[in-house]
Amino acid sequence: MRVTRLLPAAGIITVLVAPVARPAAAQASGSCTTTAFVAEARYQAAIAAAQRLVCDSLAPKIPGLQVAVAVDGKLVWSAAFGYADLAHHTRVTRTTMFRIGSVSKPLTSIAVAQLVFSGKLDLDAPVQRYVPSFPQKPWPVTTRELTGHLAGIRHYQGNEFLSNTPYPSVTAGLAIFANDSLLFEPGTRFAYSSYGFNLVSAVIEGASGETFLTYMGAHVIRPLGLTHTAPDRVDSLIPDRTAFYDPDTVHSGFQVAAPVDNSYKWGGGGFLSSAEDLVRFGSALLQPGFLPQSSLDLLFTSQKTRDGQPTGYGVGWFIATDSLGHHRVFHGGGSVGGTTAFGMDRDAHVAFALTSNLTDAPLGPASRIVPLFEATGNPRGL
Repeated sequence: MRVTRLLPAAGIITVLVAPVARPAAAQASGSCTTTAFVAEARYQAAIAAAQRLVCDSLAPKIPGLQVAVAVDGKLVWSAAFGYADLAHHTRVTRTTMFRIGSVSKPLTSIAVAQLVFSGKLDLDAPVQRYVPSFPQKPWPVTTRELTGHLAGIRHYQGNEFLSNTPYPSVTAGLAIFANDSLLFEPGTRFAYSSYGFNLVSAVIEGASGETFLTYMGAHVIRPLGLTHTAPDRVDSLIPDRTAFYDPDTVHSGFQVAAPVDNSYKWGGGGFLSSAEDLVRFGSALLQPGFLPQSSLDLLFTSQKTRDGQPTGYGVGWFIATDSLGHHRVFHGGGSVGGTTAFGMDRDAHVAFALTSNLTDAPLGPASRIVPLFEATGNPRGL
């Protein structure tokens, strides 16, 4: 038994962490798949190649993960690998729920787009219109700047990422950073900030008249049919929630991650989801329908600094153009006990998600999965 000392925002805690051996079956590429869904025969070659990649390059290094791919809004492959709970040999299934970290930001962006479209939220008004308790700064801070990481709100400091302190409300969680100075005059620089999205959550509450989690459930999660997406409440029994792990470099395996309470950052990094739910979510944004075209343009148009330089980030989404000229929108997510990759090729109409239950999981090889399906699927991507 090893003793690990952590310094969360609330102070020093001591956590007893036991190394966990990985079952040998999880390392065998021939048996690393738990459950799988395949839609059509034409994707068989792409799926076989993707599964080999996962089994050879990802599954041996991660306790448990899911991968899902949708083309033209249709799920074409979903597979689960490894273990949700190593100690009990509980396999990951297609419905296992993982911490998605900052992939919570794209979910939150939907609420922003809806409230803007309905006229309840002015992106360019000072945030105090919606969150009167937030302290005035030397310069006005707007919701548009917050959603594009242009507001000068700081990111995590020290061991705040490991906080195990419960916060009763979104506004209570703002106390962590509310009185801190801005890093720069808003609009002049891009600086990624999860705390900025915590403030966005409070703006959503002020604009909608509902608590953030109530709004998200009623207007985003349930309407999208996301049956395995929920806030990561530590005080609730969530049957499909995975266990969470850190790398154990001493024993070349995994160890149970320290407990954390994500109630201070629902909108910036506090949700659970599955790979299938994420590709269902992404697929709903590939064309107008769930959101109007004006809202999609808002989300997927790069913001700019005051001197006119594009940031490569819209409203809650990273934005890029690949070597084929395809427009991609995406977000990664890192949590204590979770690493997620998620995105869409808006021209090939491919949505992809990978969820895992390991802190800082090495997901680099996953970048080779989407091109396999672009070549097979929608001819618009050729």
